[in-house]
Amino acid sequence: MSRSVHHYRIFETASGHAAIGWHEAGISALRLPASSPEAAERALLRRLPDAVPAEPPADVAEAIAAAQRYFAGEETDFSSVRIDLGEQEPLFAQIYAAVRQLGWGETTTYGTVAKALGAGPEVARDVGRAMAMNPLPLIIPCHRVLAAGGKVGGFSAPGGSDSKARMLAIEGLDLSPPEPAQQGFGF
Repeated sequence: MSRSVHHYRIFETASGHAAIGWHEAGISALRLPASSPEAAERALLRRLPDAVPAEPPADVAEAIAAAQRYFAGEETDFSSVRIDLGEQEPLFAQIYAAVRQLGWGETTTYGTVAKALGAGPEVARDVGRAMAMNPLPLIIPCHRVLAAGGKVGGFSAPGGSDSKARMLAIEGLDLSPPEPAQQGFGF
């Protein structure tokens, strides 16, 4: 089966330069903001090595504008963005569909996603693998999936878990540890 050619666009956000890739079936890659347009382009081309730069069609331009609004702090919903994940393990496809339902400022845990899919806690590790391999972070909001106990956990995007915490802060969530209930006496 031959796939249509992939196109991509580098764009600027309030958090840096991001990249988006698409073809006729939908958006197939998104790279979160990096420090330079070149870094964003390298990250996208690792996923879509044969992609060529192009002017985005209207639906992709709207997804770009939504990402720019998101990083500017505006509540944004990506649930209607047309995507194409290509061939996926069936479990990963289910995980991505479940995580895509998480709204602005809403979090869950790897274990809760596994449970929602009717699986046991052992599948939480697969949820983590799917999040690490997510080709469409932000559109499939893997930053909203936390480790057990509401801890930030890992994040495979540039900046790692600090980037995840910053994205959650954009959504109004502060995951920094609470101040100790009892202060020292100071002597």
